[in-house]
Amino acid sequence: MDTESDIPLYRQLSTQIMEAIVRGQLSPGDTLPSVRAFAGDLGVNMHTVNKSYHELEEKGIIEIVPKKGAVIIADIKSQVSSDHIDNIGKQFRPLIVEALVNGMNKEEIYDVITNVISKIYEED
Repeated sequence: MDTESDIPLYRQLSTQIMEAIVRGQLSPGDTLPSVRAFAGDLGVNMHTVNKSYHELEEKGIIEIVPKKGAVIIADIKSQVSSDHIDNIGKQFRPLIVEALVNGMNKEEIYDVITNVISKIYEED
């Protein structure tokens, strides 16, 4: 995790967990480490991991099960709902508008998105 980044640590952790799911390193049914253990391994505050887990639970990526922990429930092979697609579009919109205002054209934005997707799959 990058402590110099403008992106909060809990969000960086959430993104790393989702990327591991995309790359097949985590699968539905896998259990994440306990908040305390993960925080110790990463050298971050337990509240950071807890906030990340709750964010992932709100997004339907994990389920927090008493006495079992955080369990991956997202299945990249499942069908995506139109509501979820709309929600992702709403999250992309401000970034795309900012890129356009700063002089990027559609092709450059497509290239950025394609490069980000490629890097997600390349990283291990």
